[in-house]
Amino acid sequence: MKKRRSRLRDSSPLEAWGGPARSAGEGVAGCYEAAVRLLASRAHSARELRLKLLRRGHPSDEIDAALERLREGGYLDDAAYARALIGRRSGGRGARAIASELAAQALAERLCRAGPLDTERIGARLLRRGFSVEVARAALRGLRL
Repeated sequence: MKKRRSRLRDSSPLEAWGGPARSAGEGVAGCYEAAVRLLASRAHSARELRLKLLRRGHPSDEIDAALERLREGGYLDDAAYARALIGRRSGGRGARAIASELAAQALAERLCRAGPLDTERIGARLLRRGFSVEVARAALRGLRL
């Protein structure tokens, strides 16, 4: 019977973890390509994308440049990500759960600084789902921080 070689002995720790090995000369272009590959599978917040790129061994300055390029191209938009998250989660979760998920991803505070949320639409949706007016108001106050 053939002996199986361990991935840990024959590869770098990053490869053994499951992430791709980063070659020394990739630079900003390699970081940008890695970010585009991650965004191709699903939308990410800027913070989430930054953490994934850091885990894959890209330096902070390259990540900053790649994220800026993605923002300029319209591929990375935290407000659009938050709206999509609210739309996906509102069918099965309450307003508090959605607000806490946004806060955990550090999106709620930035969105409130960036501009107002569509509170009428969110409030109407909560009312249609059977929440009382008082609960809807309290949830909207929590979103406004």
